[in-house]
Amino acid sequence: MSFFETSYAVIAVLLAVYGTNAFVMLALYLRHRRRPAVSDPVPSDDPLPIVTVQLPIFNELYVVERLIDAVARLEYPRHRLQIQVLDDSTDETTALAEERAAHWRAQGLDIQVIHRKVRTDYKAGALREGLKTVRGEYIAIFDADFVPPPDFLLRTVPHFRHRPRLGFLQTRWAHFNGDYSPLTRAQTLALDGHFVVEQTARQRSGLFMNFNGTAGVWRRQCIADAGGWQGDTLSEDLDLSYRAQLRCWECLYLPEVAAPAEVPPQVNAFKRQQFRWAKGSIQCLQKLWRPLLAARQPWFKRLQGFIHMSSYLAHPLMVLLLLITLPMLLGAWQVHLPLTLLTPVSLGPPLLYAVAQAALYSDWPRRIAYLPLLVLLGTGIALNNTRAIVEALLGRQTAFLRTPKFRVAARGDGWAGNAYALGLDPHILGEVLLGLYALVTVAVALVKGHFFAVPFLLLYAGGFGYVAALGWSHSHRPRNQRGIRFLGGQHVMGKTVT
Repeated sequence: MSFFETSYAVIAVLLAVYGTNAFVMLALYLRHRRRPAVSDPVPSDDPLPIVTVQLPIFNELYVVERLIDAVARLEYPRHRLQIQVLDDSTDETTALAEERAAHWRAQGLDIQVIHRKVRTDYKAGALREGLKTVRGEYIAIFDADFVPPPDFLLRTVPHFRHRPRLGFLQTRWAHFNGDYSPLTRAQTLALDGHFVVEQTARQRSGLFMNFNGTAGVWRRQCIADAGGWQGDTLSEDLDLSYRAQLRCWECLYLPEVAAPAEVPPQVNAFKRQQFRWAKGSIQCLQKLWRPLLAARQPWFKRLQGFIHMSSYLAHPLMVLLLLITLPMLLGAWQVHLPLTLLTPVSLGPPLLYAVAQAALYSDWPRRIAYLPLLVLLGTGIALNNTRAIVEALLGRQTAFLRTPKFRVAARGDGWAGNAYALGLDPHILGEVLLGLYALVTVAVALVKGHFFAVPFLLLYAGGFGYVAALGWSHSHRPRNQRGIRFLGGQHVMGKTVT
């Protein structure tokens, strides 16, 4: 067997592992989804514990007031609630946060803005700084684009009672703007698949589960015992949650508690988010794979933890599969068997997403009509995430680039004039070239009679073409579009200043 055939077969097998694991997650979900939660809170006459809510923010002038107001209205005894606005901002966000904090302090709420001028360790550093002055035994965390429901703490904190080893709790993400555009609809399919199927399957099967960085609650003792928030990866949430579980702390997932948030409406913002998640996941894998595999845990649990943290490796494998296909076709090497292997397992992720939609929404048939778009998006993002993974493997350190929030909900809301709208991604050229490369490979496959390879190759061409075209379009929206600023709770129209 030639080098190309061996490489092609190895890549196909590895991709098949990730595709097959979608079926595994789906089977575990279907097995456990109707099982009553074993962690229902035990009624108690004891007073509710003190809770600190931490709000890590950086340059969030469009959403910071909404966030603070929502948290200030949480239904919880005020004398047992502390709010920390962990602000690393360099723009008007700080003034807006100070104004809203002063308003709620006048209402008797314990709320402080902790502003750092140097973003040491980024979000992890901000959370660590806040721990120095927390009063709460439990710490809830919300990112800037979230709006927790008023009863969030009352539905989550009691689960810690009589469970001394419960270290952290995660709730489900919901979406303000899921139907804003085809792009946001595709993203919500993927997010719902993760939060409905994967998180439920992992937690209820006793597997390792990740904290998603926001919309959850931590026991302060667990944070300290697991080594605290550390800034050596871009996924401080995944890092700490695995370290905590390796220290035998328990986790809990509550899909029935939903906290709505904004889905990125700009494809370049989505790519930035994916870049950070991909790079951070592989950094965590590099950091934790040895203690993970050496842990005194069942082999299946350790295997699933490894697959979970390494799942973004599917993207460079996809790129390599495309690049190697053309020389194989030109050299008349056999590609039939690897593609035959990939055909059935590639159906795993779409089926997982469809099941999640059916579990959440009565109009799920209309929603899953966007699955083909998600498939294109997931393919077209492969180059972006491959760059992230290469940087992680090479040990290249980069800044924590947060996902821009635009506060768009209704379809008529605009974001192109927003101060945080991102410009043209220079790597769009690579996506265009990969799309053209895929089309050339399609032509060669047709000439050589390898018709079975054409659907896969067209998927590559369509995916890279879609992401590149959307990136170009979203980077060239009219810059004089009127944006919306939210000051003092009022909508103030006008072009924002970068």
